[in-house]
Amino acid sequence: MAPTLAVFKLASCDGCQLTLLDCEDELLALAGEVEIAHFLEASSAVAPGPYDLSLVEGSVTTAEDAERIRAIRAASRHLVTIGACATAGGIQALRNFADVDEYRRTVYARPEYVSTLATSTPVSAHVDVDFELRGCPIDRRQLIEVISAFLAGRKPDVPDHSVCFECKRRGAVCVTVTHGTPCLGPVTHAGCGALCPAYGRGCFGCFGPSGSANLPALIPLLRRDGLDEDAMDRFLHTFNAAAFDKELGK
Repeated sequence: MAPTLAVFKLASCDGCQLTLLDCEDELLALAGEVEIAHFLEASSAVAPGPYDLSLVEGSVTTAEDAERIRAIRAASRHLVTIGACATAGGIQALRNFADVDEYRRTVYARPEYVSTLATSTPVSAHVDVDFELRGCPIDRRQLIEVISAFLAGRKPDVPDHSVCFECKRRGAVCVTVTHGTPCLGPVTHAGCGALCPAYGRGCFGCFGPSGSANLPALIPLLRRDGLDEDAMDRFLHTFNAAAFDKELGK
């Protein structure tokens, strides 16, 4: 019997699930090796668990999310979170620095109908996670590697170095050294292929902190390149919200 694969969504934009669908040829080959038992983005056909591997996109933003992720964990032999929302709370975790009740009153005509938690948190804050795949959205090559690794019973070969390594491999000129452009590449997890720096833009940190991030050493360079404290906070609190705060000990 083929191993079973399930894909679930919490609070997110669906971009990481679409990355899986965009794998096209790789997905066809994968479909021949596994039974895709639950993937509502692709099919309404659902098979009951337990599942050998579950991929979860999205953050926990409601009490229902928290209850659901516990049920998913219980039904999964292995659980992998995919994308910035599931691994770091996502853009929606900006609510963690604000008054959610005030947002509700400002945005919704009937805020009493909106049920939400005060925070947006990663899946790992609620259940044990076997692997976290970073990115906003994730990289298709890394995704296929992670799925293949878990199905084969080995550790995923996903490098934990910074975007700067990818810039050098791509032959991209360092935007910070050459142009004085603020860039989070030295502290950001690789996986995007240095997309932004290759086109003359600073890295925005889509993949979150790398395993060797030394953010305190980067702060003076960001100041040198024109960012004041408010601009620096905005620069760090984007796709992965508070993830970089941990590197600063906040």
